[in-house]
This record gives sequence, C-alpha cells and structure tokens, in this order.
Amino acid sequence: MASEDRPTYQPKDAISAAARSTMILGGAGLFLSAVQNTLTRQNVTGWGVITRTGGTIGLFGGVISPWMLGHADSPTAAIGGTFEFTRIAAANLRRKEDAYNQAIGGFFAGGIVGFRLRSFPAVLGFGAALATLQGVFDYTGAKLTGFAPDTSVDEYERKEQLRRNRRRPIEETLQELGEGRGIYGPGYQQRRRERLKQRYGIDVQAS
Repeated sequence: MASEDRPTYQPKDAISAAARSTMILGGAGLFLSAVQNTLTRQNVTGWGVITRTGGTIGLFGGVISPWMLGHADSPTAAIGGTFEFTRIAAANLRRKEDAYNQAIGGFFAGGIVGFRLRSFPAVLGFGAALATLQGVFDYTGAKLTGFAPDTSVDEYERKEQLRRNRRRPIEETLQELGEGRGIYGPGYQQRRRERLKQRYGIDVQAS
C-alpha cells in the first residue's frame, strides 16, 4: 500500500540542469572574481578577472580555461555543475527524491574543493562535510523556516487544528485574568444578577 501511495518519480535531464547551474554559479563566480580583481593592490588590467582571479569562476561555475587547469591554486572542476549533475543522476538511478541525493551531490561537489589542496584526505574531508550539510539541510525541510505545509491538507482545517492545539482552557484564563473585558465563564449573567442584588438591592430580570 505504501508503494501505491508514493508518487511516481519522473526522471529529469541531468545534463541540462547541470549546464543551467553552471551558468548561474559561473556568473556569480565571475562577479566575485571581478570584485577580487578590483580590490587588488597591483595595477592589473581587466583581463585579470580571467588570468589572475579566474579560479573563483571555475570554483563556482566551472568556466574553466586551460590556464585555470594548470594553475596550482585553482580547482579543476566545477562545484555547481558537479553538484547538480550528481544529485539528479543519483535521483534518476534511485528513482526517488530524498536527502540522500543531496548528500551524494554534496560529497562530489565538496571533493572538488579538496582537489585544489591535492590531498586525498582533503577530498574526503570536504566531501563528507558538504555531504552532511546538504543532507541534513534537505532532511529538515530544505528551508530556514522549517518544513513546508502539507498541500494535501486544507489551509482552514490546518489553522483550526493549530488553534485547538494551542487554545488554553477557559478555566485557566478566568483564574489568571478574571471575568470581564469580553472574557466570561458559564453562568456569568446569573452571578452578575446576584452580585447586583446583594450590593445594591437591584433585582435585574433575566432577558
């Protein structure tokens, strides 16, 4: 029954998604590279965005030139494209979308950062760190605000359920605040008539 209720996974195009991610993060890397090139103390030309700080572009998006491949301080692959391609490829192979795909993509993308240190422990360390971060983030809802509301539940019913769960008993409210100001307990009118008659001798008839 559980397999029947689970929605069928639709395979996705990993190559196009990786290319799109590479373009977006490559643009972000180009912007950061331009900022780094502008803030340098040496007198450099506009080509310094590629020849001097181009490693930032390769790190974020994968716009890798032959100069970047041979540069000692630059990565040899792209974090953005690698993560997106590996994540979707894992989802297509496993035929499900869950936090494990994020962790797999994070491991390969984190390993890219470790490549620049040219150390196998660094590759494993950065890969494990980013895999844990991505997996936990996706498992906890992939949002900083927590899990998204269940779209299968009516919004009015969901809010009514929240009100019922958080509503305090009227007895507790009356004990702390007392009656009045729109807060009245059962039998309030009868008790009011008795108080008026006792204090002022006025007999108020029930309406």
